[in-house]
Order: sequence, then structure tokens, then C-alpha cells
Amino acid sequence: MEKAITITQLVLSILIILLVLMQQRGTALGGAFGGSGNVYRTRRGAEKILFRLTVILVVIFIILAISDLII
Repeated sequence: MEKAITITQLVLSILIILLVLMQQRGTALGGAFGGSGNVYRTRRGAEKILFRLTVILVVIFIILAISDLII
């Protein structure tokens, strides 16, 4: 059981990294440090789906991490 949780966490972490990198595409290095000219911007289309999927995967990852500590 512990090995399955560890493998699932590994896969989820790779997916989260990929999703975050896909969201950062199109921003310059200055945007990574808060130098973007946009103060507020709404997410639309694929960007909104990527954001929600990232949040869901992070929540699942945290639940698995806590359950791994308990087990």
C-alpha cells in the first residue's frame, strides 16, 4: 500500500510540474518576478482548465501526503 502511494505521488508531482510550466508559457523572465504590466487578468479557455486541473492535482497530492504520514 505504501509503495502504491509513493508511486502515485511521484506521478502526480511530475504532472503538477508540467501543468505549472504550461501555465507559465508566454511570460517573460520579468513576469516570473512580478514585473508584469497586468495587475489583474481573468483566465479563459484552456488556461482556466489548466489552472483548475493543477489545483485538483495539488489537493490530491496533499491528501496522499497526509495519508502517507498516517499510515
